[in-house]
Amino acid sequence: MTTQTVEYIRYQIPEGRSPEFLTAYTRAARLLAASPYCVTYELARCEEDFTHYVLRIVWTSTEDHIEGFRESDLFPEFLAEIRPYVGDIQEMRHYKPTTVRGRGASEPTLYEWAGGAEAFDRLTSVFYDKVLKDDLLGPLFADLPAEHAAHVALWFGEVFGGPATYTERHGGHSHMVAMHIGKGITERQRRRWVGLVQDAADEAGLPTDAEFRSAFCAYVEWGTRLAVTFSGPDASRPAEQPVPRWNWGAAPPWTA
Repeated sequence: MTTQTVEYIRYQIPEGRSPEFLTAYTRAARLLAASPYCVTYELARCEEDFTHYVLRIVWTSTEDHIEGFRESDLFPEFLAEIRPYVGDIQEMRHYKPTTVRGRGASEPTLYEWAGGAEAFDRLTSVFYDKVLKDDLLGPLFADLPAEHAAHVALWFGEVFGGPATYTERHGGHSHMVAMHIGKGITERQRRRWVGLVQDAADEAGLPTDAEFRSAFCAYVEWGTRLAVTFSGPDASRPAEQPVPRWNWGAAPPWTA
């Protein structure tokens, strides 16, 4: 099985040629972007010495780069754009990522970006007020205990990167899933839930930037579909699992 590979190309470009070099790569970049073998690319310029550049390209595999992209119809035009700078290359190699990887502390969690515990308390307060008044969902939630909204706020907080308070007080993923067993949630009810929680997010003042809302809505879709599955007639409580942790841009590697 092949894995992604990272290609680094290091250039030293005389400062007087930098504008034309950047222009050439701006044109060449559209050919990288069009290749099914190119995952991402980035050209960076050294801050200490403006003559040094590093092009970082993530390929689907080394073989896909060499035998795929370089033998494709895109490559001749790509090479024509960068050919004047081939002699300025100091290194051109492929690297495989190691297991040493992670995120720095400067990147906020979704929980922090949303505004922390207070934001999710507002969200669930507004949301369950809507739910109880809704003709489709109201009967499903008619017997909710008074503390339910606060519990769901803790759940949301933990899912989006906050403290593990829900797990400490109520249990993990299995406990939350078990709350839906026997409910017989329909697809129509699920979609109404999704719509109301998004309306509640607006009214509660959660961030409206596309990056946050796409991650938020991705979890809502994932979570509600899981709730429908476990509300069915043949569902049983799953083995204990940790609360899923959602992050920017993608769902966590999770299996129900």
